[in-house]
Amino acid sequence: MNKFFSLTDTFSQLVEKYPEAMDFLVANGFEQFKNKQMFDTMGKTIRIDMALKSKKINPELFEERLVAFLEKDSAMDISLAESKKDATGDILIEGVLPCPIRIPLLEGIKEWVDDQNAKNDYKIAYELQSANLGLDWVVDKVKTGDADKVSDVLLSAGFELFFDKDLMGHFMDEGIFETYLDEMNKDFCNDRIDLRDPKKRYAIMGVVPAVFLVNKGVLGDRKVPETWADILSEEFEDSVALPMNDLDLFNALVINIYKEFGSEGIKNLVRSYKKNLHPAQMVKAKGKSKDAPAVSIIPYFFTQMLMGASDLQAVWPKDGALLSPIFMITKKAKQDKIKPFIDFFMSEKIGTLFSASGKFPSTNPNVDNHLDENQTFKWIGWDFIHNNDVGGLVRQCEKEFNDAIMEL
Repeated sequence: MNKFFSLTDTFSQLVEKYPEAMDFLVANGFEQFKNKQMFDTMGKTIRIDMALKSKKINPELFEERLVAFLEKDSAMDISLAESKKDATGDILIEGVLPCPIRIPLLEGIKEWVDDQNAKNDYKIAYELQSANLGLDWVVDKVKTGDADKVSDVLLSAGFELFFDKDLMGHFMDEGIFETYLDEMNKDFCNDRIDLRDPKKRYAIMGVVPAVFLVNKGVLGDRKVPETWADILSEEFEDSVALPMNDLDLFNALVINIYKEFGSEGIKNLVRSYKKNLHPAQMVKAKGKSKDAPAVSIIPYFFTQMLMGASDLQAVWPKDGALLSPIFMITKKAKQDKIKPFIDFFMSEKIGTLFSASGKFPSTNPNVDNHLDENQTFKWIGWDFIHNNDVGGLVRQCEKEFNDAIMEL
């Protein structure tokens, strides 16, 4: 049970304690609560768990997201800010974590950091925000060009910051950061894929896989898409919802499409583009409404919300779920002090939180990601990363995408 509410509470009990929860409820399946009279009537008698059951909303996911919403300005975040880098030799850890698993990860990280600070003669400070908030405060430090102002450990999803030659590029070229994993989960180290960086600059903790969510009521006579090429075909013109609200995943999408299909692939993606929806909205866009997309590209995590919906089908592409990695880089000069954090964050304990709690498969070799042999991944590969200005290509792909939309 979380510290804010119980699923057996009524909606009135929840909103009385946390008035801000009303905004969350309205945006997550309970639009009728915009009507105050209706809320006053229903809220006192309907329990949260019973309402979720009637709407076929996954209660564990709903609880996790509501807790994260209520937590954002709580003591947890305040405690992060209280830890300052105020002495030479201190270790500063900054970056972002996937929203659905940020809270359980922070609880484990805080306990570990408190223990390390109690037994070492140096202090560890950290700030790990939700991925949806972006990395602006980290980018501002990177733009100074001063390595001493950049954090000792950086965590980030997607390709934008770490692979932009105008941002992290010169730090990486100068060998300031070095992170390497000798062992890798078999899901990511086999005859099809290897996520170990041959240049030993980057480590990947886990991944955000993207799959297809097919609305069979809108699909009509069309065949269920099985590959990324299917999504780009004329058959799916004006039919596909893209994860544009999730910038990291969208960037991973366009760079993968560009690598495999070139600029023509970006144009075809625009042709297929239907609308921009949050994954939770994609899951709720049921029926034959003209506004509902036939196919949505969503993080695998959100398929947990389907709860037996007969008109929605999750499809893991035959040529692999699109892979958006969660990267870690660490300063080479401080490896002696940083290694304990790497060992902890790449541990089986943290990997299990990634994989089980959020359906973000872990690279830890001892974690069971519960994937079968057909659940493979589409990954741009280290050769492509190291031989291209990936950050520049992402910007190019975004421009081509936006220019093509303007021509519609």
